[in-house]
Amino acid sequence: MPSSIARHTPSNPLSKSGNGLNDQIKTSVRQALDARELIKVTLLQNTDENIHEVAEILEEEIGVDTVQKIGRILILFKQSSKKENRKISKKVKEI
Repeated sequence: MPSSIARHTPSNPLSKSGNGLNDQIKTSVRQALDARELIKVTLLQNTDENIHEVAEILEEEIGVDTVQKIGRILILFKQSSKKENRKISKKVKEI
C-alpha cells in the first residue's frame, strides 16, 4: 500500500511517510497501545489509504477497538498487556 500515514499519541508524536501500513507501522501502533492503551492515528493528506480500510486492518491484525473515526483521524483502544499501564481500561470497565 504505497502512501503516507502518521501515528500520534498525545505526548509522543510519531510519523512515517511513503510506506503505507507496513509491518513497522503496525509494530509501532502495537507498542504505543501497550504503553498508553488509547492512541490517535492520522492519515496524512497525501495518502491514498482509506480510513475505513486502515481501521479494519488494524482491528483484524492487532485486535484494536476503533473508538472513533473523524476525517483522516482514527482513535484506537486496546487494553495493555502490562498491568502497570492499564489506566484507561480500568475506567472503561467501570462504565
